[in-house]
Amino acid sequence: MKDNKKILIFSLAYHPFVGGAEVAVKKITDRLGDDFQFEMITANLDGRQKEEEEIGKIKIYRTSLFSPPYEGGGLGEVKKIINKYLFPWLAYKKAIALQKGNNYNLIWAMMANQAGWAALKFKKKFSTVKYLLTLQEGDSEWDIWLRTFFIRPIYKSIYRQADYIQAISNFLAERAKNMGAKCPIEVVPNGVKSQKSKVKSQNFNSKFKIITVSRLVIKNGIEDLIKSIKLLITSYQLPVILTIIGDGKLCGELERLAEDLKIRDKINFVGVIQNEEVYKHLIEANIFVRPSLSEGLGNAFLEAMSVGVPVIGTSVGGIPDFLKEGKTGWFCEVKNPKSIAEKINYILAEKNQEEVKGVVENARKMVEEKYNWDKIVIQMKNIFSKL
Repeated sequence: MKDNKKILIFSLAYHPFVGGAEVAVKKITDRLGDDFQFEMITANLDGRQKEEEEIGKIKIYRTSLFSPPYEGGGLGEVKKIINKYLFPWLAYKKAIALQKGNNYNLIWAMMANQAGWAALKFKKKFSTVKYLLTLQEGDSEWDIWLRTFFIRPIYKSIYRQADYIQAISNFLAERAKNMGAKCPIEVVPNGVKSQKSKVKSQNFNSKFKIITVSRLVIKNGIEDLIKSIKLLITSYQLPVILTIIGDGKLCGELERLAEDLKIRDKINFVGVIQNEEVYKHLIEANIFVRPSLSEGLGNAFLEAMSVGVPVIGTSVGGIPDFLKEGKTGWFCEVKNPKSIAEKINYILAEKNQEEVKGVVENARKMVEEKYNWDKIVIQMKNIFSKL
């Protein structure tokens, strides 16, 4: 039965700019679009997107201080940055105009960033409209403090004025409490697509394929992973190849590191590819590794687990929610290439193959049971319905 609630989403980015949060919004709204009416205000980040359109079950409105399209070069980049950081004001102005004709029942902010700030401004004007905050951030406390120290009272209010908070991990739920949130806080993780039919047995008798799926930024520890590959080749004499899927501002620096270590031919920088192509690479891999410095949850780990790939991660952020040492995966130490190499060598050792098979199966079952979208959508529907 249709609830008829009108929900306005504030999200700094949305398709075609896709990360874990954007995937989650689309999965949830596609499944619940017949039960609720969804609209979204997002930023026209590159100036190339339509000001209004429908994507799936969401009516999209994009804000921009400048008339698109933006010209190329330095001025175009400046306009993109301005649009991003003015989003709280641009989105708030748009939301006020939309509220007159829509009378929204609920606002839903994706993350405590500019979107959360826009939602906070709206909540202060329309206090009877319920405010749901979703936490998906993977940044460390220190990184967040650096970005928000000059607006700290406002940043804390994004949490404190929420009527309900959905966090994708226990780590982020604890952050909300530390920020002074008084509302109910519920952990509802992101999900992964069922890949049961694609799972295959691992082959540990050929060239070993290590894989990571990561944005190439400091927090994902890819520099340490590359250094561990050097150790595996020189200290353990293992024939390993590393595939890096993803892009980011550290790409050039990481390529130079591989060259300096004389292992550039052992590193395959794939860049950004479609999700289906990611799964094809995962299925061919022997081990997934992401030695994160911080992590909100880590969907890439779950995707690897879903197709039967052993995973190595660090005990930071939301990773311990699903990674249990020797049960669903293995932990390496933060910023320690030697520790990464030791765990990879352990997983690849012939004597440990029965243990590895058991861990892989435990992980796959856990993902199927706990991180499937059907279950998560039911949890989100319950949240929407009671607000």
